[in-house]
Amino acid sequence: MDKIRSLRFFIATLDGGSFAAAAKSYGTDPSTVSKAIHRLESDLGIQLFQRSTRQLRLTEGGRLYANTARLVLEELTACEEALKRQNDELSGTLKINVPVSYGRLYIRPLIKEFCLRYPNISVDIHYDDAYVDIIEQGIDVSIRSGSVQDSQLIVRQLSPIDLIICGSKDYLERHGVPRGSESFNDHSWIRFRFKQTGKLLPIKMPESNGESEYDPFNNFIVNDGESMAELCADGLGLSQMPHFIARDWLKSGRLLPLFPSVRQSGTGVYLLYAKREYLPARVRVFIDFLTQAIQDQGETPLKTWAESLKVYQPES
Repeated sequence: MDKIRSLRFFIATLDGGSFAAAAKSYGTDPSTVSKAIHRLESDLGIQLFQRSTRQLRLTEGGRLYANTARLVLEELTACEEALKRQNDELSGTLKINVPVSYGRLYIRPLIKEFCLRYPNISVDIHYDDAYVDIIEQGIDVSIRSGSVQDSQLIVRQLSPIDLIICGSKDYLERHGVPRGSESFNDHSWIRFRFKQTGKLLPIKMPESNGESEYDPFNNFIVNDGESMAELCADGLGLSQMPHFIARDWLKSGRLLPLFPSVRQSGTGVYLLYAKREYLPARVRVFIDFLTQAIQDQGETPLKTWAESLKVYQPES
């Protein structure tokens, strides 16, 4: 970068006819310009200017060097301007990494509206529940559910995660509605196993002093959130699932909420992107678009729609 600065001083001195003129054009002092050109001459091992008390005159070597230096600076300026335009334009490819279930249920339905709004932005979506190094893989934006600890990234929470115990009407008519945790072992459960750790997601219930965890038996076990909801809707048992998986099933009535939701402490749904002083415009508009779209669906970093969910009350 010092070399480029020195080249700029050199050309400005040539065009202005003096160190003082070059210094004025760059808002510095003549001695700084003179020292920079001395460094150039020292690096090259030739004299660029013949100096007298009244004027500076290019040497033959200086003339040849000036021609190349001017071309280099013009190319550099053109490249910088093109990069700036590219960064500011709403175009290019936006690479997004999303968890499988959240991506299908929450992000995929929003993509059409985003593409209609920004037709010159191409979207490349990668579905993966595993940790992805977004810097190494060139991902612009990643969405993760669970917990996040990555100091290299900007992390913005989209929502908490609220867990909802659900059952199908068919199952509840055959096996009854559980009145509390004491009857959990009387029911079959569809449980979720984490691929990374192999652990089962515990069943959580709100208590007067916080929440308690339960590990009922009679389990069907899956490692896919949507399959968990599908098996629950098929009447194979009860299930506790994140609000973003339960939402559409509850709206359709194929699943019924049996207890108030429980917030999974220390976890949430997060939007992540690399720390950059100048974010490309395509990334900025997607972040703003997604944040607003999630809020329009009743979710913020502090709440989800599940807080106001009314639990199922069977007819007596």
